[in-house]
Amino acid sequence: MQVAVIQMVSAPDVDTNLARADALLAEAARRGATLAVLPEYFCLMGRTETDKIGVREEPGQGPIQSFLADAANRHGVWLAGGSIPLATSAADRVLNTTLVFDPRGKLRARYDKRHLFAFQRDAERYAESDTIASGSDIASFHLDGWRVGLSICYDLRFPEHFRALSDPDPCDLFLVPSAFTYTTGEKHWELLLRARAVENLAYVAASAQGGRHLNGRRTWGHSMIIDPWGEVLAMQSEGEGVVVASLDQDRLATVRTSLPALQHRLRFTG
Repeated sequence: MQVAVIQMVSAPDVDTNLARADALLAEAARRGATLAVLPEYFCLMGRTETDKIGVREEPGQGPIQSFLADAANRHGVWLAGGSIPLATSAADRVLNTTLVFDPRGKLRARYDKRHLFAFQRDAERYAESDTIASGSDIASFHLDGWRVGLSICYDLRFPEHFRALSDPDPCDLFLVPSAFTYTTGEKHWELLLRARAVENLAYVAASAQGGRHLNGRRTWGHSMIIDPWGEVLAMQSEGEGVVVASLDQDRLATVRTSLPALQHRLRFTG
């Protein structure tokens, strides 16, 4: 299976971002991708953290969701839509949500980000809970014999999220659409991605924001696809681009047979 992770440097304008995403999805389709993964906040990197509230959509309706369904259908790909802001019952919060569409444009999975990022060092501060409501459920979907687990960005730091997705049956591929900060990404991004691949004996496809945004924020980028032995198959450091790699079920089976760590897990009952 060919998988494409799409790296963007999204702007504060939704229409501009959708046009850029569409062009990159077209490239992914030309390169043979079965599944394409957009980055977190692909549709908007606002000038302020509250801008996302102004473009939030009700589930099942709105221009961003219509774009994703239409793009999946036009390009003939499975499409994991990075993350988009969906409405909650709270007027000052959104859900940060991945929606997955099949090549006919049908919604096949939804995941609301569970872990909300917070970081402060000198003048650099992030607190997603100021504008985002936390999701509660894990989510996965099946694609041509592959079981695919969903996560978003900060979830990467919580191995129990990925273990929960692989219990009782393992996921074969994890998606990690992200907008890692430059500060944290430089030290931790690849380390954490490779750890999640190795400990779960699974492929990891991580699509990222990667560059200097108009709001002044700098994201780390380094979108990459990693195999179940922890090898980086393909990567792009900064700037817009499409990273494609081939995922192999035989490779997955060989790794899991030679190192049957998933079968050796001990369940602690407390």
